[in-house]
Amino acid sequence: MKSTPKGLRLHIGLFGRRNVGKSSLLNGITRQQVSIVSEVAGTTTDPVEKPMELLPIGPVLFIDTAGIDDEGALGRQRVEKSRQVFDRTDLALLVTESGTWGPFEDGILEELQGRKTPLIVVFNKTDLAEPDAAVVERLATERIPAVRTVAADGQGLLDLRRELIQAVPEEFLHTPPLVADLVPPGEMAVLVVPIDLEAPKGRLIVPQVQTIRDLLDHDAYCMVVKERELSDALARLRRPPTLVVTDSQAFLKVAGDTPPEIKMTSFSILFARQKGDLAEFVRGATAIDRLQSGDRVLIAETCSHHPIGDDIGRVKIPRWLSQYVGGRLDIQHTQGRDFPADLDTYQLVIHCGACMWNRREVLSRIDRCRAVGVPICNYGVTIAYTLGIFRRALEPFPDAMEAYNVAVASCRRIRR
Repeated sequence: MKSTPKGLRLHIGLFGRRNVGKSSLLNGITRQQVSIVSEVAGTTTDPVEKPMELLPIGPVLFIDTAGIDDEGALGRQRVEKSRQVFDRTDLALLVTESGTWGPFEDGILEELQGRKTPLIVVFNKTDLAEPDAAVVERLATERIPAVRTVAADGQGLLDLRRELIQAVPEEFLHTPPLVADLVPPGEMAVLVVPIDLEAPKGRLIVPQVQTIRDLLDHDAYCMVVKERELSDALARLRRPPTLVVTDSQAFLKVAGDTPPEIKMTSFSILFARQKGDLAEFVRGATAIDRLQSGDRVLIAETCSHHPIGDDIGRVKIPRWLSQYVGGRLDIQHTQGRDFPADLDTYQLVIHCGACMWNRREVLSRIDRCRAVGVPICNYGVTIAYTLGIFRRALEPFPDAMEAYNVAVASCRRIRR
């Protein structure tokens, strides 16, 4: 459980004012001194993460945040960091000091409800005061679970654990498969894994490992080859595989070596479906046809790495886009959780596969782009589109193909 990637864990965010006992609550739930506890308000300055196994839920990630009411220039930066945690929170704990409820709590509640994030209100320090009766009644009316605790000595923590188990989002309990629904039990997928300068020494990258595991978990076979070996590997098989999955960088060669009767896609497109909204990314890709020389394009990478060689996000995608558009584009890059406030100044956002993130955070970014009318797609979808193999790469996904056909038809009607 300790080695479970963050992106596969239930993200539980703790929000509230300074000094209401969020850190004590986290320490109590985890039974460890994860966060520093002090009577001094504002002890927690940056979000503190603690992965653990919470039975019967499984692997979770608790995120303790700085007080949402922090003050001053530095305080505002801390609050901004705390607000970023909203984007990736699957389940929230709104912690308040018992007997205290005001605009800060209403603001957090409104934020979480607007995002449709499941939440539990925790009235902490109930040894000092009782929760406001009107607030308790309001929460009951809105069917928001509430728990009373004294985190410092462990009171109410068992009740909180029970509520956490009850509040787990249905989509987390029944996570859709990554690829196994495309490859029936007893059938085979061939995975094409280039070994280049950016391939980690001695191991495979997360999308490749998780795809292999998903196939094995669902009793399918898999064969792993490099792109130069694909044609020979297919010739050796007694019957063709159900699916070929490739690293997007090798799309053209793999498309050429894979017979047309065998379906083909990429790891990035598989993750676009599981971690985000493939139909939305497909609709976003049609905006590539509307790009003109000088347009602004944002390429967002979730993991921070030092780009080397022919980097996919820094070199290859910009090159393929420019060649497709027939002119130079103003391409900007972000890494990690940095995401610009001026999204409306971009004509297109291109996101990586987000293999290290949870789905909630990717969907939050999609929502932000949708709110300002900026199309968004991802690496694999973009590469397939610019290389002219878009329909081939989407063949395994009828719903995505339908979204594309509708988007294209809509564009044609507008032009008329």
